[in-house]
Amino acid sequence: MTVADILHHKGRHVSTVRSIDPVGTAIRKLDEERIGALVVLDRWGKLAGMFSERDVIHALARDGAAALEFEVHELMTPDVTTCTPTDRLGAAMEVMTAHRVRHLPVMEEGRIVGLISIGDLVKHRLDEKEQEAAVLRDITRARR
Repeated sequence: MTVADILHHKGRHVSTVRSIDPVGTAIRKLDEERIGALVVLDRWGKLAGMFSERDVIHALARDGAAALEFEVHELMTPDVTTCTPTDRLGAAMEVMTAHRVRHLPVMEEGRIVGLISIGDLVKHRLDEKEQEAAVLRDITRARR
């Protein structure tokens, strides 16, 4: 299976925030959408970074409540690991593990076309294992 298969099931919506937006705005968006990360776009709409719950926690530990007055670009993770729709799911899992990230923007021809999370990949693996178990149960019943 590929990343495109995951996007086919979950959709291609990507929640974003601008790099110059206040951190408070980004936090509200995380809360309202009940998500763990936002793709950060620069003033030209290009991928600039990722803003996650982790970024907020680190900033609060370091700067206290003053961190809420910063702009997103001051807290975001600027070095973003990405994938493509044609990447195999196993490869995406390996990338997430190696880079210690939980979200991968999906890029195609320089554009963001989706976002996958470790939760998406785990859900897919669990569904796959459930399907395998069902097939084995059916085979066992058919042999009786």
